[in-house]
Amino acid sequence: MHGDAHGERGSTLPLVLVCWLVAALMAFGAIAASDAFLEQQRVQSDCDGAALAAANATDEAALYRQGVGTTLPLTRASTAAAVADQLADAGTLLDAWSTETDGVEVTVRCTRQTEIAFGWLFLAGRPLERTALASARAPTGP
Repeated sequence: MHGDAHGERGSTLPLVLVCWLVAALMAFGAIAASDAFLEQQRVQSDCDGAALAAANATDEAALYRQGVGTTLPLTRASTAAAVADQLADAGTLLDAWSTETDGVEVTVRCTRQTEIAFGWLFLAGRPLERTALASARAPTGP
């Protein structure tokens, strides 16, 4: 019996090491996921601000042509110029953005490539792409 106990003495060390490795990977994963979530929130916030600025960018030429009705006219050019100004004024860096409008509502799509904590472990060193979509309607009077 004494011989069997001696043979099993070192067998718990690999189990303990695997448990520590799994715990470390879970902790690193939680930190990386939190960082990715916070970056998504930042991109969404930037995109929301850009959409609000674009919704306030009435195309004056169209407004003079059509007059004021129940909505204020938006065009792709006026909304794109407003988004560019908003992003520049805020010092926001995006890798790509675009606007679409139906003349009343504007939709802005914002994309940023970002490095996250422990990205080297979970993304093989590639940046994480975060994309946000925001919409806003042109303000109108009662």
